[in-house]
Amino acid sequence: MIVKPRTIDFVAPSGYPHDPAAVERGLHRLRAQGHRLENLHATQRRFQRFGGTDSERAADLNRLADPARRLPDIVLAVRGGYGASRILHGLDFDGLQRRLGDRPIAIVGHSDFTAIQCALYARAGLKSFGGPMFAGDFGAEHPSTFTMQNFWTAITRPAFTVTGNTPQQQSVDATGMLWGGNLAILASLVGTPYMPPVEGGILFIEDVNEHPFRIERMIYQLHQSGVLGRQQALVMGEFSGGRLSDYDNGYSLDAMLEQVRAVIGIPVVTGLQFGHVENLLTLPFGATAHLVARPQGFTMKLSDYPHLA
Repeated sequence: MIVKPRTIDFVAPSGYPHDPAAVERGLHRLRAQGHRLENLHATQRRFQRFGGTDSERAADLNRLADPARRLPDIVLAVRGGYGASRILHGLDFDGLQRRLGDRPIAIVGHSDFTAIQCALYARAGLKSFGGPMFAGDFGAEHPSTFTMQNFWTAITRPAFTVTGNTPQQQSVDATGMLWGGNLAILASLVGTPYMPPVEGGILFIEDVNEHPFRIERMIYQLHQSGVLGRQQALVMGEFSGGRLSDYDNGYSLDAMLEQVRAVIGIPVVTGLQFGHVENLLTLPFGATAHLVARPQGFTMKLSDYPHLA
């Protein structure tokens, strides 16, 4: 696909890329497409297991609040891991809201980046995108055509539709704000000022390397804290990497979902292609979503989010 050259600013709020070759591949590909790349230092920094000290990683994002700087088109997370929660208190939410509130800028990442996305919305009303990250996706040895096409479609069109052909056990026809991301991060934000107080929303979740009982426990946390009761539907993304054992005795991801459906009181939709997987959708956090689920699958029409001309 033909991609218009953009200005891409790197941020590293979490871990550092463990594969230098992936960094070089990603930089080469983006430059070959004609993009202007900024804050390259964020792809190289290391402090312990993080992509820089807490102050350095917060400064990546706070730079966007500086009125003397020209804003990039895309703010791209280098990778996930852990560390974003450590810098939330150091973010200039007022400055970011003033500078970015009415600008068509695409802030993109997933996994640990969910903490940044939730905080930006809760404290500054800023919408962002759950989507590919620099090292793992743009720097992959063989980048996914599906991921790249969906990324550029999502950030450059005023509306688009996501579809899934996974058979659905519950019917849904709901319109609300789409939000969510990594389940472990969402659960960790409950009770903090960085958890968006969304009413009537459509919540999507994903995670990696988590056993079904851990997934269930975190969903229970969202349920028992009242978060799920304020939503219209829970949409399950990919839960990759979890391993069962003989001890589980029939307790699987499907068994866990049946338990969750019986308890949380809102419909559960499955089969969203989002998570720690090669073929990844890009989803606008804060968009208006019209979700329709039927036995044969689901559609989700997305609109009202910042997009690039």
